[in-house]
Amino acid sequence: MPVRYIRVDPTVNLFAPAVRAFGTIAIVGRVTTPAPASPASASASASASAKKSAAADAVAAVPPTPVAFTSPDKAEETFPGELGKALTLVFRQSPGPTLVYGVPVDATAPDWKGALSAVAGLNVQLVVVANTPVDATSKTPDGPIGLLSAHVTSVSDTGADGMERMGVAMLPKGSTDPKVILPNERMVYIAHNSDEDAAVAVTGTIAGYEPFVSLLLKQVNIESPPFNPTDIDTLNGPTEVSGSGPTGAGVNWLTSPALIPGNGVYMGEGYTGNPGSPKKYIDVCRFIDHLSFLLKAQLIGSIGNVRISRSGLRALVAQMEAVLSPFVDAGVLNSFEIVVPVLALLDKDPATLTTDEANRIHTAEVQRLVQVLAAVEYAGAVHRISIDLKFE
Repeated sequence: MPVRYIRVDPTVNLFAPAVRAFGTIAIVGRVTTPAPASPASASASASASAKKSAAADAVAAVPPTPVAFTSPDKAEETFPGELGKALTLVFRQSPGPTLVYGVPVDATAPDWKGALSAVAGLNVQLVVVANTPVDATSKTPDGPIGLLSAHVTSVSDTGADGMERMGVAMLPKGSTDPKVILPNERMVYIAHNSDEDAAVAVTGTIAGYEPFVSLLLKQVNIESPPFNPTDIDTLNGPTEVSGSGPTGAGVNWLTSPALIPGNGVYMGEGYTGNPGSPKKYIDVCRFIDHLSFLLKAQLIGSIGNVRISRSGLRALVAQMEAVLSPFVDAGVLNSFEIVVPVLALLDKDPATLTTDEANRIHTAEVQRLVQVLAAVEYAGAVHRISIDLKFE
């Protein structure tokens, strides 16, 4: 046997860390049949007419099957109508999304339930219904916005890990009535003065930023004349004073501040659709979803391997610290605290344990269940600056 001076022992590790995008979008939208034939082509052969009719029926009957897009190329060719236009607009945002799913529904008899059922299985973080404002009809339980609101809540609360998501919807053009919305912390509502699909444009803007970035004053590539101060006061709710923070009524608006050079359109606020929720801001809701996923993905490898012992549980804490510490270093979190109640008992001298404490350790070992409490202090971005000028 020849001498081998270099030996290679290949090893394979099939376990890879889970990765979750933070700005993948699903757009549900109507698609239209091909345009009717012109008079000049009306004299075509019967066979050609039959082919056109078959093609029209195929588009009209297209199932709500998601199609992935990484660019707007062929979007309007693939899905003629509102969906194709929405896909083109969402990729116009900068920064914007890298992956968008188009989910078609028929233009005359849209199957909103079927489309959103298809979206439920997608790994997306933002969902929007193309060119559909919030009104008395659309926000009914069977209306597209009513179904969207129920969808993002249901999938986020009861769906698979990593499927948490938010929905985006727009008010009718020029509307300033915040009472029209369906209150939901997982919805984002936008008021606008645009002839374009403001909800789709804002969805693309949200997708372009990491979850912990505030959406306040982030640019939206859309044409929308600004609201006047009275309209903004109506949208924002109670009048703010110098010493108060943002009030908000659950609706954001598009604005063009004179203090920002150029002539761009920006997000006037970053509220979620429920002003009474502890998750009042979009970045809070998105970051909690993101952080929850990162912790679960980090700890899944511990299931079935980590022992209920002092060394095992300390290793568990170290894994959680590895997820949270970078956010403290980056200034996203001010601090965090991890508490494992049974570990505190295991650290005690066994001779000093009370009967109840010994039983709690025994129960954890028998049931193989460990409770972990993690508290984080989120460093929210500044949304208002109050300055008092004193001249002497």
